[in-house]
Amino acid sequence: MTRSLDRLIRPRSIAVFGGKEARRVIEQCDKMGFTGEIWPVHPREAEILGRKCYRSVAELPAAPDASFVGVNRQLTIDIIRDLAARGSGGAVCYASGFREAASELDDGNDMQEALVAAAGDMPIVGPNCYGFINMLDGALLWPDQHGMLRVEKGVAILTQSSNIACNISMQTRGLPLAYVMTAGNQAQTGLSDIACAVLEDPRVTAVGLHIEGFDSVAALERLATRARELGKPVVTLKVGKSEAAQLATVSHTASLAGNDRVSSALLARLGIGRVDTLPALLETLKLLHVAGPLDSRDISSMSCSGGEASLMADAGERYRVSYRALRDEQKKPLKDALGEMVTIANPLDYHTFVWGNREKQTTAFAAMMKGGYAINLLVLDFPRLDRCDPADWETTCHAVIDAARATGARAGIVASLGENMPEATALFLMKAGIVPFFGIEEALAAIETAADIGAAWAEPVPPRLLDGSGGDASAAITLSEHEAKLELAASGLRVPEGKTAATAEEAAMAAETLGFPVVLKGLGVAHKTEAGAVKLNLASRDEVHAAASAMAGVASGYLVEKMVAKPVAELIIGAMRDPVVGPVLTIGAGGILVELLDDSAILTLPTTPEAIRQAIGGLKIRKLIDGYRGGPAGDFAALTDAVAAAASYVVANASNLEELDINPLMVLPNGQGAVAADALIRRRN
Repeated sequence: MTRSLDRLIRPRSIAVFGGKEARRVIEQCDKMGFTGEIWPVHPREAEILGRKCYRSVAELPAAPDASFVGVNRQLTIDIIRDLAARGSGGAVCYASGFREAASELDDGNDMQEALVAAAGDMPIVGPNCYGFINMLDGALLWPDQHGMLRVEKGVAILTQSSNIACNISMQTRGLPLAYVMTAGNQAQTGLSDIACAVLEDPRVTAVGLHIEGFDSVAALERLATRARELGKPVVTLKVGKSEAAQLATVSHTASLAGNDRVSSALLARLGIGRVDTLPALLETLKLLHVAGPLDSRDISSMSCSGGEASLMADAGERYRVSYRALRDEQKKPLKDALGEMVTIANPLDYHTFVWGNREKQTTAFAAMMKGGYAINLLVLDFPRLDRCDPADWETTCHAVIDAARATGARAGIVASLGENMPEATALFLMKAGIVPFFGIEEALAAIETAADIGAAWAEPVPPRLLDGSGGDASAAITLSEHEAKLELAASGLRVPEGKTAATAEEAAMAAETLGFPVVLKGLGVAHKTEAGAVKLNLASRDEVHAAASAMAGVASGYLVEKMVAKPVAELIIGAMRDPVVGPVLTIGAGGILVELLDDSAILTLPTTPEAIRQAIGGLKIRKLIDGYRGGPAGDFAALTDAVAAAASYVVANASNLEELDINPLMVLPNGQGAVAADALIRRRN
């Protein structure tokens, strides 16, 4: 059920419950110029900050649009029940001691369920959260200090962590913050639902999420779809890569973090950007606020120092960006503006010959910006304002602005050391449409992420994610290899011709029927190779009979198959049931290389042929498939078809498939196909 959050996050009337924290909410609203009604509720006080106090929800003049409930957890439930019955617009639940404390408090889960039941159809945020700051309207359900100012438009940042929200509010990077919001336990309303609500505000340009655990994949899909429709990008800082972070997430938010690589695949599928650090999140939002998603990864870089040009070039190796070579028509204008002693290249060291000359700098910068790059960067570290004169640096800023306006190109100024750009300069540049980047690494991370979003939005909207619910995971059964291959063959996957046999004599007869050479495998053996239950290249009836006899002590039967020709490469195709996303497909280097190379890609389902081709193309083993060092090329088309067939099988059996493992999938020379040499299927009952 989707509840409207409009009244809650953009209120005209606010009720506050409690003592010290409630008083702070009133102080912050007054400080930020909130023009609506504020109604304190307190059992003993006559007034708070000049406002009449009411004794209960029933005494309020009307049903409040938003309420801050800053009382103990039991009283919180009672007040939420009364607010819901009164028809209120929603509430922030400040108290802790709910599901996040279930390991310490026996009734933590019960209390959270009681809170959700009390709220009914009324939206609540939290519990265990600070609430939110709306700087567009000066409405703050926020019981603490913050570092924000009123804005007319800007980005929204949402997090489960109230302390992270406090930290973000103190940023001095020039990023206009329209909303800073916390979600706490997400007992009823998750980050994605809140994000959908703020996205609808026409004054919001982009949304950033600090995610500890996905609240709802379906809600995340809705958010991604609406973001694309509105042209307002979403970027995430998804934590949980380390085992320690995953443990902290479970204990802190009672959220299931899921597999981190699956999270990345999910976000990429949805066209939601992902970054790794808080500074990168802020810098990416800054870029998206000014320029939106980028249409390519081609960038230019300019600086008046060879050292800075080298820093940019080296940093570019760590990110998926391209310093595309200059076009011929750019070179002469640059040479004319900068002189013969300057080497014309990208990244460009333009030396100091034009330093302090706004006209010549503008001419050179404009020539660079005419190269059709997604964004043009200029590295510029500013002097300390308390000790130095910044006049020449300001001249360079004006030249960048002039060049960007003359060419219509996107541009950014990068301080190699973030602290070297004054906040006033960042605000000035933002107002002029220039992105002020704090740090080289952060700038390139932002560009990479904005280009990822642009590339995703250029593709058709992906189909809805597969619903893999159902089945009893505790009673999974494992099919025999032969049974597994028959099922996969029915889905279009090529498998070796084979027969089962009960005795050594039957195995020998089956081999003669199939034709030599053959492979003999023992049935009912979990780890065939380690148990000696696999024999390859058997070339006669006698060899098959002898091999089968040797396996008799460990095998319950036999599988005889035609020997597959020598492959160009061996891959693995696997399916796992992610606890958050459901069934996902993994492809990568197979055979003995699985552990050695750690070379794999994850596909969320259902997938497309283009997504499969891109995933294979990003693997290290792709070099073998293309024909490494003069070797034969593999059958790429057949490999793509094989992965697609496996994906179709997983989709068709999503409700009961527990595990799929095809290893190795042998990719034969071009035109000869791809064959599943071994397969395992575990199915829920």
